[in-house]
Amino acid sequence: FMVAYFIALLILGLPICWAEWTMGRKAGSKGFHSCPGILHLIVKHPHAKYLGVIGVIIPVIIYMYYVVIEAWCLGYAVNFLTGRSAFETPASVSAFFATFTGAGENGSALGFELHQVGGFLVIVFLLNFVLIYRGISQGIELFCKIAMPTLVVLALIILVRVLTLGTPDAAAPANTVSNGLGFMWNPIKVFVVSEEAGVIVENEIVGSAEIAAATAAGLTLREVSMWDQLRKPQLWLAAAGQIFFSLSVGFGIILTYASYLKPDDDVVLSGLAATSANEFCEVALGGLITLPAAVAFLGLAGVAGQGTFGLGFNVLPLVFGEMPFGWLFGFFFFFLLFLAAITSSISMLQPGIAFLEEALQIGRRASVSILGLITAVGCGFVVYFSADLKALDTLDFWVGTFLIFVLATIQIIVFGWSVGVEEGFREAHRGSIVRIPNIFKVVIRWICPVFLISIFLLWLVVNVFGISLDGGEQEFSGYIVDLFIQPNLVAQLSVGLVLLLGTFITLVIASSSAYIRETKENHS
Repeated sequence: FMVAYFIALLILGLPICWAEWTMGRKAGSKGFHSCPGILHLIVKHPHAKYLGVIGVIIPVIIYMYYVVIEAWCLGYAVNFLTGRSAFETPASVSAFFATFTGAGENGSALGFELHQVGGFLVIVFLLNFVLIYRGISQGIELFCKIAMPTLVVLALIILVRVLTLGTPDAAAPANTVSNGLGFMWNPIKVFVVSEEAGVIVENEIVGSAEIAAATAAGLTLREVSMWDQLRKPQLWLAAAGQIFFSLSVGFGIILTYASYLKPDDDVVLSGLAATSANEFCEVALGGLITLPAAVAFLGLAGVAGQGTFGLGFNVLPLVFGEMPFGWLFGFFFFFLLFLAAITSSISMLQPGIAFLEEALQIGRRASVSILGLITAVGCGFVVYFSADLKALDTLDFWVGTFLIFVLATIQIIVFGWSVGVEEGFREAHRGSIVRIPNIFKVVIRWICPVFLISIFLLWLVVNVFGISLDGGEQEFSGYIVDLFIQPNLVAQLSVGLVLLLGTFITLVIASSSAYIRETKENHS
């Protein structure tokens, strides 16, 4: 995965990032700061502005559920200080997660007790809008100048503690930090093959000592090379999706922020610096904290197959529960996640603010009020329909994955073909002290669009139409089942929420005097 991840970073993440920085800065110099306005100006077609609807939908909808997860992080941090008994056993951790998030029953998370997310959500929601109301320089930028260094310092403290854990349990010598690092970085996978009750079972092992012991014991081993793994389309789907989400490319966020730059601000170095800093925090800090610690305390069996929520909110609390002063490190870790999350969530609000101010020609107080009302309804929807996290999961699939692929593809095609790579590179290099290597002209014009479209089609085949790529039987995705085959009301309402927001944005664009005036000027 890490190999595919870094390849996707080079041929998807960086090119799209540079394209967004460049197009955003260019449009900002003409007075446009929202995705509809930017695409309208750059493409110079009367209908291009409607493509920008996606660039407003994505950050606004993602904010509606992202701020809920942000409240989880703050709630977990506080509960590590005040209710440590909730994180002592696997059963207590799972019970706390279900109660706190409301995963067991709709509406059960709305209370204001410490074991419910409702109160934390109100605090986090208001904090986000206080920061966004203060503007970019006095709100977002000021907060990030404090929060980001704090985040890195806390992460380094926890990282040092994790990497010095060694072998926490002498009775489980295979559960070591070293093997955790091997699980994360070794591209060759080794499995012990056995038969249990007539069923073939494979258990992954890492570490030269463990492999040597299994060989000496005469166990059947199966080795999967890096190349065997890289041939799996699903791996590339996961890697590309992670790149989009971690770098915020394809969200419409970078377009908006870049539009506030001065004409000669360095977008090449800015894009490269932002991307590199993100990868350092995500991989060198986040990854090196989470996976080695989980393997050291719980072993491969306790980590394998865990999703984001499972690993972050069910497994890691157990890890901290086993560490000396684990309650303190648990507080630091989840408070760190909260800081990281809030720097992201406030960035998700700015595209909506910019769109309302631009299209409706209103001030910041009015735009913040309108967006606050819209997102409050959405957050309330997500936190109320919390059973099995159905609303959150459905919105994340259709907006946080599907629409991001669509917008990223639109943006790179606009930059490579509508703007043109030669003109695009000239614009990008204005004021730049470093140059984008010429190989990226080929990447942006050909490789990136082809790769994106191929990955997107494979994603549709696997995740939407349920067609197995290894020749298995067709099985429709649960998201398709929820909408059409065995209709689920919450899933349908979630998609309805997205369509309703999209309709509102489309109507605003169609009636906007700013866009109508610009269309006439472009035509002239």
